[in-house]
Amino acid sequence: MMRRHWLAVDVAIAIAFALLDTFLTLTYASWWPEKPGTPAWVLLGVQALACLSLAARRKAPLTVLAVLAAYTLVVTLLIWPFGVIVPADPDRVWAPLATSLAAYGPLFYCGENRRRSVLALAVLTLIVVRPWQPSVMIITLGVGRVAVGPLLALYFDARRRLVLALTERAERAERERHLLAEQARTEERARLAGEMHDVVTHRVSLMVLQAGALRMTAGDEETRRQAEELRAAGVQALDELRDLVGILRTAPEGEETPSVAGFATLVAESTAVGNPAELVEEGDPALASPVVGRTAYRIVREGLTNVRKHAPGAQVTVRVEYGEAQVRLSIRNTPPTRAPGELAGTGSGLGIAGLRQRIEVVHGTLRAGREPDGGFRLEATLPAYVPTGV
Repeated sequence: MMRRHWLAVDVAIAIAFALLDTFLTLTYASWWPEKPGTPAWVLLGVQALACLSLAARRKAPLTVLAVLAAYTLVVTLLIWPFGVIVPADPDRVWAPLATSLAAYGPLFYCGENRRRSVLALAVLTLIVVRPWQPSVMIITLGVGRVAVGPLLALYFDARRRLVLALTERAERAERERHLLAEQARTEERARLAGEMHDVVTHRVSLMVLQAGALRMTAGDEETRRQAEELRAAGVQALDELRDLVGILRTAPEGEETPSVAGFATLVAESTAVGNPAELVEEGDPALASPVVGRTAYRIVREGLTNVRKHAPGAQVTVRVEYGEAQVRLSIRNTPPTRAPGELAGTGSGLGIAGLRQRIEVVHGTLRAGREPDGGFRLEATLPAYVPTGV
């Protein structure tokens, strides 16, 4: 979709330059003769075609530059030395204005062929300024017409590299912050486990020992029976505390950081419990920053959980579109095939509201509502990148 958008923009720009250069030529701002003949009109048509080659300036910038350079050279040769065309004003730059935009492409889109691009621009400059007919005005205007493109290309390329470097640094800082938070959580779990082991387990152990002593020394059967029950309950509590301490000290096996990589697991889990789900992803998941990935994961998880609760047996389609500026999610389910069970009454009923608040934090939007066929759709739009502080 993004490629089609840029292609449409480039075609519009190419048409605009073709019309502009045609107008400038016909108003004697270029090589147009006072009494144009057939060669001049043919050359004017070729000029329009050469300007239209700008539509391919992203895909083949060197080719576009070569086309306009070749056209300018043909015009130059037809005027001098062959004299086929005699311009009304010979002190003009004969290269189309489209050469300025064509000169932008090689340095911006061909970063790996920088030497070849510089050589091509040097050749174009020689053709435009016509050093064999030295003129201060023509050389000045010609160099300016060719140089404006490369200068802008160098500026935007440096800006792009800076933005990429800053984005990468921010994402790395976000990942490090998340790892530090995970480490702090692990340390807190270990501290809680230690407190439970040192304090609670110690007290329960004393209770078990005292209950055992009471069973041995009690004078009646009822007291011994109750002491034994108390001792057994204490032993069971110690076993459960031991398990809980082990869980706190070691993270649950298979626990992963929520991210877009976990979508497939969520969809598989939904299918396994009776809600057939399909995952459709478009674009590059790497475009989603870590914060956005975690938010998107929670949206999909909440959407699939709601389907399991309120639409048992429904088919679900999870669609994710990764763009350079936005990440779009859609969780849509068909009507349920059976009546909701006990799960429909569980939960706080604030799942969507909580999601909306979480999405607003990252400056995203959320829409949820029923479909005409009785199904339900949950849609979210998130920025592809969120600064570290969010």
